[in-house]
Amino acid sequence: MTAWNLLALPPLPEEAMRRLLGSLGDRVSLRLPARRDREGLLAALPEAEIVLGDWTGTLVMDAEAVAAAPRLAFVQQPSVGVDGHDLDALTAAGVPLANTPGVSAVAVAEWCLAATLALLRKLAAGDAAVRAGEWPQQSLRPRDLHGSRVGVVGYGPIGAACVRMFRALGCEVSYWTRTPREDPGRTDLDTLLAGSDVVVVAVALADETRGIVDPRRMKPGSLLVNAARGPVIDGEGLLAALREGRLEGAALDVFDAEPLPSGDPIRAFPQVLLSPHVAGVTSGVTVRLIGAVLANLTAVVEGRPVDGVVNGVSPQVSRKFTDTRAI
Repeated sequence: MTAWNLLALPPLPEEAMRRLLGSLGDRVSLRLPARRDREGLLAALPEAEIVLGDWTGTLVMDAEAVAAAPRLAFVQQPSVGVDGHDLDALTAAGVPLANTPGVSAVAVAEWCLAATLALLRKLAAGDAAVRAGEWPQQSLRPRDLHGSRVGVVGYGPIGAACVRMFRALGCEVSYWTRTPREDPGRTDLDTLLAGSDVVVVAVALADETRGIVDPRRMKPGSLLVNAARGPVIDGEGLLAALREGRLEGAALDVFDAEPLPSGDPIRAFPQVLLSPHVAGVTSGVTVRLIGAVLANLTAVVEGRPVDGVVNGVSPQVSRKFTDTRAI
């Protein structure tokens, strides 16, 4: 059978992509955009049958891009998030979009736990003080994690891993999810925000979750940890809660705009731990992610269903031949 046309959008050199594909390279014809901009993407799409997505979000399959790809049969996003892709346009075109669910769940949950401990134990403030020649042994006032009330917003693979980890350390953990569950650990969002010492945000970004966490509704003196997406948090509410002292601190791995703009007001708050969207960036995650992507690409060329389809299209990928292309 003719090799599948694979358009790879990740910011990697062609030789690196060929090494990653390994033996699969004999069954796909690899192409990269001539330029990493919108014009380069649109120019490369007419021949593409499989698109391997760009995890940076620079090149995305929006409605115009989908329309420019008449042969497109499958999109594989090498991440959990599928931000920027137009799911409706892909669905209307009959193109399944798959992500890599679960590959980063434990790593992101570990970051949430580490960030919470760093905030509670005042690690950054203590480090800065000692480096400056101070010895604030009595003034830092760190707090215990054990016995704290922790509320987790979202109960996908990351949220579930957070619940397990925080409970293992003696926390009283509740969670909120959009999916109804018969579970005493599930509570409504208002109760969770108002009653938690630590709120961990791990919910996917969607229209119904945008701005869903308003820190002004949180318990006074509590902590906010966000490893989901920036827009899930009410930005104005976060700044107001910090200015008013309602929040004792926050740890943010994600932001509305990434990289974080130099003039963003969140930079002015020393009680906020800032992280460059690396909660799920570990060597272990990379290995699992590559494995999941290669497994799905292999399934496509071998005629088997793919895993992780997020837009409701059949996971059985079918080729779309045109009059000018022979089988």
